[in-house]
Amino acid sequence: MNRASLAQFERARRLLAHERAAGSARQHGADGADGSTAAGRVYDKLHAQLAPVVGAGGVHLLFMRSAKLAQGERAWLAKISTVEGPTKLRELLHAQEPVVDTASALFGTLFTLLTTFIGERLTNSVLRSAWPSIDGQGSKETAR
Repeated sequence: MNRASLAQFERARRLLAHERAAGSARQHGADGADGSTAAGRVYDKLHAQLAPVVGAGGVHLLFMRSAKLAQGERAWLAKISTVEGPTKLRELLHAQEPVVDTASALFGTLFTLLTTFIGERLTNSVLRSAWPSIDGQGSKETAR
């Protein structure tokens, strides 16, 4: 697996757009914004949902592998070394809004890896748990 599948890339774009809109609503709403970017919120939600399934170390390794596979021409991801790993990735995702294509490639690659390792159904279940208001996560299977 070298790249995110087109379906997973689109799924990542939808989740980023959803978080961007939710962040904008929080900034204009009464509850205030937490100051994190859409990509940072996606990272945090994925980490929270995946840690019980694959462990915190597994989540970190999946993100690092996804960053390595997605970096290609994306200089932003090339800034992350294996030593700094997930801490640096999380800081970069929260500090600035990465180019949509870069964040979509990172998360799309992660979703592709997840689907390979834990299957389509469990990947969809994890994503529905993190974003219950988003329909059509790209599932080919229905949850039973």
